[in-house]
Amino acid sequence: MIAKLQCVVLDCADIVELSRFYQSLLGGVVNQPDPRWSLDDGWATLHTDGGFVMAFQRVEDHQSPRWPDPARPQQFHLDLGVKDLDQAQEDVLNLGATMLDEGDGRRSWRIFADPAGHPFCLVRD
Repeated sequence: MIAKLQCVVLDCADIVELSRFYQSLLGGVVNQPDPRWSLDDGWATLHTDGGFVMAFQRVEDHQSPRWPDPARPQQFHLDLGVKDLDQAQEDVLNLGATMLDEGDGRRSWRIFADPAGHPFCLVRD
């Protein structure tokens, strides 16, 4: 092993909005003090209860991905396990997510975009 994953960083226009979105989705603490990162107007973090850390970096003129458009590819996405796919779908839509692909009703995942346009999948556990 060469390295250990410290966090996943998502570019976005609004770090407060996106960090709160993922906090509502995954739980945890936004901008918990941590010597590995300095927090400022351009950077926010989310420390989840399970130890996973996400960071959010403000990018001027952020252009969100357009799944499945190859001209603006997804670049990165999260697969998030859920027990009840229908309930989780309702919950993330209420948080501000956008449905990208509901599927055919038979597969075990659905694709959404967070408020900054990053694709993520809810996958039935």
